[in-house]
Amino acid sequence: MVPTLSESSADGGGSRRFIYVTAALAALNGLLFGFDTGVISGALLYVHSDFLVSPAFQSLGLGAGVVKEFIVSGTLAGAIVGAAVGGRLADAFGRRRLILAGAAVFFGGSLVMAAASDVYWLIGGRVVVGLAIGVASVVGPLYISEIAPPAIRGSLVSFNQLAVTIGILCAYFVNYAFSGAGAWRYMLGAGMVPAAVLALGMAYMPESPRWLFENGRAERARQILRRSHSDEQVETEIAEIREAQAQEEAGLAELLKPWVRPALVVGIGLAIFQQVTGINTVIYYAPTILNQTGLSASSSIIATVGIGLINVAMTVVAIALVDRVGRRKLLLTGLGGMVVMLAILGGVFYVGLGGALGWAATVCLMLFVGSFAIGLGPVFWLLISEIYPTSVRGSAMGAASLCNWAANLVMGLSFLSIVDAIGTDYTFWALGVLTLVALLFSNRLVPETKGRTLEEIEADLRERYLTQQSGEFDGESDYGAD
Repeated sequence: MVPTLSESSADGGGSRRFIYVTAALAALNGLLFGFDTGVISGALLYVHSDFLVSPAFQSLGLGAGVVKEFIVSGTLAGAIVGAAVGGRLADAFGRRRLILAGAAVFFGGSLVMAAASDVYWLIGGRVVVGLAIGVASVVGPLYISEIAPPAIRGSLVSFNQLAVTIGILCAYFVNYAFSGAGAWRYMLGAGMVPAAVLALGMAYMPESPRWLFENGRAERARQILRRSHSDEQVETEIAEIREAQAQEEAGLAELLKPWVRPALVVGIGLAIFQQVTGINTVIYYAPTILNQTGLSASSSIIATVGIGLINVAMTVVAIALVDRVGRRKLLLTGLGGMVVMLAILGGVFYVGLGGALGWAATVCLMLFVGSFAIGLGPVFWLLISEIYPTSVRGSAMGAASLCNWAANLVMGLSFLSIVDAIGTDYTFWALGVLTLVALLFSNRLVPETKGRTLEEIEADLRERYLTQQSGEFDGESDYGAD
């Protein structure tokens, strides 16, 4: 029987408050990404009046669509670098310190964008913001997963994805507030606010107990764990961490060990599928897509608020269900819904827009985002915080995040160009085919980790490999099991 939080707490309400406050603050890492993703979608409608017609870009012979792709992708290029180094930095310097550093970098990048004198400074500021987002995408879920009790770890780690959706929604409101004057600088500069809140909040939060133990500070790790565990459970968890540590060789090379390979395949596979199924391109270019339905620029921004509300609402549903229903069922259900919506969207654009069909496209976009929000959105980040060995979890999450951001960059750089080349209808159908492949992949390989400690998940990986080597493996394991 899986213990409830109150059963796994030394002081009931106090420990609940500590865990939820800590997780909520750490989840602001996700809000930074969400805010930047949402705010650039509105700013793109107005930046062209200042920069896209500049002689510098006209001399390069680049169209407005290509320049928009460069602006969007500046953050993604920076995020690739941030994700590549974020895991190793988290293992070397600690989760909390890296969160504080990331908040400071995001603040600086937002200031650069708001004050940009030309499009090159704007793209440069977006690269700086991307560095912070890439680091945050690794260290936020990692920190929460290592401080949360197993019984509610799924819900708490999913706070990060909820924060992403709230960040997108907040950005849409900011876009609308400044859309009348076309004040894109205020839109982009508003990112300094959540960065400051994250830094101030994390200044009072503790370090990850697992990281402390791995770095020789066992007593401090016990003190932190006692705020959410009974004394008996603290010692049990410390013993599990010690046992796992004794079996592991820290370093990126551990990821290439045969027994870790199934987790590596799952993490990287989901990282790529989360992007090539089209979610962030829809968010980046939602106003542009809705513009094609005949809506004005301001009306398109208002419509995106509806998309943002659906995104937040369905993420809340996912958080409520993930520790009861399980990761796999939510993932498969969400992917199935995405396939259906992409097929319908392609059909709507194929038939032609205007009138009722334009509104049908808007509703389908909402349902597509909602399907993502209940499955692939939160489940991906949750799983990669759970399925890797403790000593290389930061590096492993960095590798998965790196692949996620690389796929995001490819999609951000190419989406408008692909639409121009083959049409919106065939673009959505192509995304639908990729989503169907993601559904088959997930059904075959993704494990269920509900209600299990991180050390139990790691032990299953080892046992699975050993039984395969001995010829006794019967195909039954948590990898690919319901």
